[in-house]
Amino acid sequence: MDLLNTLVEKGLRREPPTREEALAVLATSDDELLDVVAAAGKVRRQWFGRRVKLNYLVNLKSGLCPEDCSYCSQRLGSKAEILKYTWLKPDEASRAAAAGVAGGAKRVCLVASGRGPTDRDVERVGRTIEAIKEENEGVEVCACLGLLSDGQAERLREAGADAYNHNLNTSEATYGGITKTHTYADRVDTVQKAHAAGLSACSGLIAGMGEADEDLVDVVYALRELGSDSVPVNFLIPFEGTPLAKEWNLTPQRCLRILAMVRFVCPDVEVRIAGGREVHLRSMQPLALHIANSIFLGDYLTSEGQAGQADLDMIADAGFEVEGTGTPTLPAHRADALAAAGGGCGSGAGAQTGGGCGSHAPAESGAAEGGAGCGSHASAEGGAAGGGAGCGSHSGGGCGPCGGHAPVPEPAEAPAAEAAPGGARTDLVAVRRRGAGTDLAPNA
Repeated sequence: MDLLNTLVEKGLRREPPTREEALAVLATSDDELLDVVAAAGKVRRQWFGRRVKLNYLVNLKSGLCPEDCSYCSQRLGSKAEILKYTWLKPDEASRAAAAGVAGGAKRVCLVASGRGPTDRDVERVGRTIEAIKEENEGVEVCACLGLLSDGQAERLREAGADAYNHNLNTSEATYGGITKTHTYADRVDTVQKAHAAGLSACSGLIAGMGEADEDLVDVVYALRELGSDSVPVNFLIPFEGTPLAKEWNLTPQRCLRILAMVRFVCPDVEVRIAGGREVHLRSMQPLALHIANSIFLGDYLTSEGQAGQADLDMIADAGFEVEGTGTPTLPAHRADALAAAGGGCGSGAGAQTGGGCGSHAPAESGAAEGGAGCGSHASAEGGAAGGGAGCGSHSGGGCGPCGGHAPVPEPAEAPAAEAAPGGARTDLVAVRRRGAGTDLAPNA
């Protein structure tokens, strides 16, 4: 296809497609799907080789959110039967993080539900970051705490945070139909605050909320303009008890087209397959690794993922390798730009630039391939209300997400398979009952 040849050439030069070209990717047929994946794979390999970055979610505070995000199981008024607990202590969070690092995770994502942190919360998270970094040499830490006030991003960076996640989720035009308690502009402001403080900007989207193709293209171009270094792509998990519980709009083929479009628009950034991949990509997850270079492992904020070891086996079986902590995630031109701006991730593993998804410096080859960081994987705590991923999805006005933990409910008996629009499997949605905030071991 002339379209795909053009997109590959642009991607190798770090040039964005036109809006019409991006929309055309989403409109391709199933007969063309493998060609689309192969084309996106050429761009992915140019900048990231065959490396896969592993990210691990720790849900510091679950549920009890005052925001009304329609996709979120932790939202105000949610009837979803999820875990609810207040702040984990720094040592508890550090132990949870260590399980993920032992499984090969390079980045730990600390998520807390709520509109945004108080200054006391920022201090608490700062102590948690310090505890994690003391015990895990070279690990990156991304905070995801909701809307930031002035000065809070700087304090998180001083405490050792490498990145901050706050998703745009959907286009500006449709945002008001998803959330009423804060605005699209509020989210943009928080991403800009993180960027200005020298933190790597992590911001992504949720697909499958009933949006049009134009909305998906709009939000991805907005993320490019914001200079997001990491773009988590979440696929809506329609939790019972939320307003979007009946939105089963995705097929594996649709998910692959969305990932490919994101890769073409943001060729040299970390594209992360986040929440909902097990539910919507299902057996086609290995194909998605040819497009994206990053995943969350194990469980999410409030939903279960597949076993961590199954993720590691999938990566190896598909011919990819786990990215080591000593290998920079992004290409040198982006890492150098962030370093010049005074930011950067510890150990250089994923030092990011502030120059946008496709800054037009001379093209360079992808970073050297990293070594595998295998081993048994513990669950990625935290998970995605509606989109599925903490560092890749917001729960309530914040991202995910002091006192005692709520009792752990007994796991409900699995329902029989139930048909849904497009052949979706509603029985695949399982509420998380293990890992951080519980007395049960994480998903390993």
